[in-house]
Amino acid sequence: MNNYPIATILGAGGFIGRYLVRNLTNKRYRCIIPTRKPFQKGYLKTQAPPGSVELIEFNPKNFEKIESAISKSDVVVNLIGILYETRKQKFNNIHSDIPDLISKLCSKHKVKKFIHLSAIGANKDSKSLYQRSKFSGEEKSISNFKSSIIIRPSVVCGTEDNFTNLFSKLSFSPIIPIVSINYKFQPIMVTDVADAIIKAIDIKNNEGKKYEIGGPRIISFGDMVKSIMKTIGKKRYIVEMPMPIARLQSSILSLLPIPPILTRDQCEILSEADNVVSNSELTIEDLNIKPKDVEQLMEKWLWRYRDGGQFAKAK
Repeated sequence: MNNYPIATILGAGGFIGRYLVRNLTNKRYRCIIPTRKPFQKGYLKTQAPPGSVELIEFNPKNFEKIESAISKSDVVVNLIGILYETRKQKFNNIHSDIPDLISKLCSKHKVKKFIHLSAIGANKDSKSLYQRSKFSGEEKSISNFKSSIIIRPSVVCGTEDNFTNLFSKLSFSPIIPIVSINYKFQPIMVTDVADAIIKAIDIKNNEGKKYEIGGPRIISFGDMVKSIMKTIGKKRYIVEMPMPIARLQSSILSLLPIPPILTRDQCEILSEADNVVSNSELTIEDLNIKPKDVEQLMEKWLWRYRDGGQFAKAK
């Protein structure tokens, strides 16, 4: 195993990370996983062959161990990201400052490739701080290290996602209000995102490139929520919440000591361009991947929200 290539994966304990670790170790990579709480991420070792995953303690204020891991790595992958800000976690720090530092370390230690996960819609002129911070992280990564590769997914779905599961939980209410009911996106399976990262590592001469990846279907926000309700066998009224009310509600929710369902920044995202693959960047097809249809697969994990459980029929 000493001769196997080494990948350092930041954010491996998250939704996408666990799938990526499994795929990389199946390709005989040895994975180094920095984490603030190694004792909580031991489950990652159970998804890989013995000895192929090493957990190291990560202190965001001390990057010495991260640099040591990167210095031994062939590939570095950054999956660290947040959907909303907290008192301790800010968009610019997470999405811009961290990739800035990691890409500099990749350059210093002559890593073969740095894969940085961003998001469709990343734009320096966006009203959304989330999208501006994502764009800043992209630009710094490529500027610091020419062998950086950017991957921008649309909404990522799968068993543990925060999208289909969230709206399934909201089905307790007979009315489900949503913002920007006609906003379109291209939901993509988490397994396809993990595969895309692997392919981006394997393909030659793609350094400095950006990939925008989405599933095979473009669907509106309203139609996707209707599809989720049908899958879990719930008949609910889907109504559009006017943007001014959504902004006011999100401002009030931000004052509560719980994870927000909707933030003011997310309202800005929903008021801008659709979250779909553009014609300006490479796509998942350039990675030789045929993406799977989320709507056809989400029954595999959403059945638990049906009144009759797994064997109840979708309505």
